[in-house]
Amino acid sequence: MRFWLALKFIPRLAIHKKLALVEQYTIIDLFTKPPLHSNISLTEKQYQALISPDWQRIDVIIESVKSLDATIIPFDHADYPHKLKEIYDPPLVLFVKGDCKVLNRPQFAIVGSRNVSVHGRETAYRFARELSQQGIVVTSGLALGVDAHAHKGVVDNNSATIGVIATGLDSCYPARHKPLVKAIIENGGAIVSEFLPSTPPKAGHFPKRNRIISGLSAGVLIIEAAMRSGSLITARFALEQNRDVFAVPGNINNPQIKGCHWLIKQGAKLVEELADIMEEVSFDSKNSLDLRLKQSRNKEKEKESKKSCDQDLFNDSLLASVGYEITPVDTVVSRSKLPTDVVLTRLTMLELRGLVSAVPGGYLKN
Repeated sequence: MRFWLALKFIPRLAIHKKLALVEQYTIIDLFTKPPLHSNISLTEKQYQALISPDWQRIDVIIESVKSLDATIIPFDHADYPHKLKEIYDPPLVLFVKGDCKVLNRPQFAIVGSRNVSVHGRETAYRFARELSQQGIVVTSGLALGVDAHAHKGVVDNNSATIGVIATGLDSCYPARHKPLVKAIIENGGAIVSEFLPSTPPKAGHFPKRNRIISGLSAGVLIIEAAMRSGSLITARFALEQNRDVFAVPGNINNPQIKGCHWLIKQGAKLVEELADIMEEVSFDSKNSLDLRLKQSRNKEKEKESKKSCDQDLFNDSLLASVGYEITPVDTVVSRSKLPTDVVLTRLTMLELRGLVSAVPGGYLKN
């Protein structure tokens, strides 16, 4: 790993050029028997970094990662994600906290708005949980909003999820997600970064983080994305990496949905249920056939469960608190005598089933 860190520190040299050097000379020969400067297309500063690496700095980094109870995964390591090697500019080194083996399990990414609606939170949580029930690792960016609720949907199912971050492993951004990070690791997941320990969050790091999210995954689901958003950057990376792109539609008047609708117009698959994803994606796993067969067997059970749920919702006492005229949420709270957060959650469920509609000023019974 010392040689790969040394290669990482060659300044202002593109990743694909560094990998080309390794392919030509091997990573060991490159530093133990470096080629003559005249035989290699490097600047003087780059060549000096090759023949005289800062081994002291590298050893400090290795010890720092060990102190975090984390692991360094270089490009040629068996645990380095095979899927990530397919992209144009894969990280030469990954820093991982948690189970490194999860990196090569079938993955699917869920990303979206930080300023997400109640409906978006519920949607991210539900799809992530359902994917994890199918044995798929959900990968996201540990950000506020959609990312966080996707991770929570998986850990609540006691399954593995991967959080790709834009800081060093010794940082948690945002800080409020420290309990979530702990839960991810405890449930067999991992936190992944290409950035050195002590690296703070910077605007330019997040697009780099996004290419890893899509690169690790067989496909990407976008939930609530504005036209100018990091989620659309992730979608662009996914397309460049030959990954499948999916999007959840929504209210045409919601600016946070316009990015999803634009993606659908460009050819992204419209998603309403898990089957819309599973029928399109090949997860490149020996278990994928078993997963599809399991899904097929459970399809009728899911339909029956949905029918039963719908019947329960028709009889929901909360539904009786919503009129055929516009009913403010405060009125629903007052009539139902339930806490506001419970009312909002159940109204969302009723809306998802088409029993009520959210309108300016409140809700209408359909």
